[in-house]
Amino acid sequence: MASSAKHLTNMSVVVPVFSIAAALSAAYAGHSVLARHNGDVQAWLIRFLTGPGRTSRLLLLFFMAFNFKSLPFVWTARIFGAMIRHTLWPRKPLPQPALFHYSITHSRTSLMETDYNFHKSNSTYFADLDTSRTHLVMYLLGPGVAALGQNAKKKIVVSPETGKAMPGSLGVGLGAVFCSFRKEISPYQPYEMWSRVLSWDRKWLYIMTHFVVKGKVKPVSFDGSGKPAREWTAADEANLQKHVIATAISKYVFKLGRFTVHPTFIMEHSDLLPERPGEGWRGGGVEAVGTMSDLDDAENVSAPEAWTWKNVESERRRGMALASQFAALDDAGDLFNGGKNGALGIFGPG
Repeated sequence: MASSAKHLTNMSVVVPVFSIAAALSAAYAGHSVLARHNGDVQAWLIRFLTGPGRTSRLLLLFFMAFNFKSLPFVWTARIFGAMIRHTLWPRKPLPQPALFHYSITHSRTSLMETDYNFHKSNSTYFADLDTSRTHLVMYLLGPGVAALGQNAKKKIVVSPETGKAMPGSLGVGLGAVFCSFRKEISPYQPYEMWSRVLSWDRKWLYIMTHFVVKGKVKPVSFDGSGKPAREWTAADEANLQKHVIATAISKYVFKLGRFTVHPTFIMEHSDLLPERPGEGWRGGGVEAVGTMSDLDDAENVSAPEAWTWKNVESERRRGMALASQFAALDDAGDLFNGGKNGALGIFGPG
């Protein structure tokens, strides 16, 4: 889920392969350890805790426990753990307004993630974003991802030239990430990542993530919990911004082979898009985001209780006003001149 657009993850293959490989590796490691002690777990534990070199082993365990996020392969386990969880235990049907609802992921900063100021290093935010986005996409859009993964059979996306199912495996690529930092995060400070769909165009799905102080902001309800929603108060509104630590925007592209899949295919087959009249969600000419003149007043739409395509389009346009500025930064690469006017030098280590 965090690969570049040119290095796509084939989830339908990787998830089951990773699950089997991890299970077999764990089983083999456990078997090897117990075999050395004739299967006596108690004897192995006593030797581990009291035998020669115990101080070094216990200190190492202590270090690993308090810096778990920074250990080798833990990032991989976090990402594939999220994929496997939402693949093996897919969500129940959601109300359509949930398309713009938040997915909340908890985490905390380990000592190895801090910089020389003993604050969470800016670079480590991006690893957390990978995990938060994976939970959001695999949970919210999991049914659509699963459906598009069987496109050859279900013929959801067809070739405009041949009319046949578009070939290739489904992949999800990360195109870009922007992050704005407001406050620092101290070592071992817990925090939450609130991720939701911001908007989309004919190519990109834009996702917004807020890093928030843990426990300080409470949603009025959780979709599918069955519990009545509490009232959103003036105090809730007043305290929102002071608990935001950082905000990031990311964009994903969905691919079948080399063909770019319109994000609305994923949303429709996740049962999150109301039917849109006229040319639908992929009409509107080259922009392919629906006929723009069919919603004259994007702010004057019906209340969320009467959710229609107008609510969705109004929210998409509101998010796109911000996402379009982020997308404009794609042209920044054009400013690279290869040092034709000179360069400062070559330095290391890097």
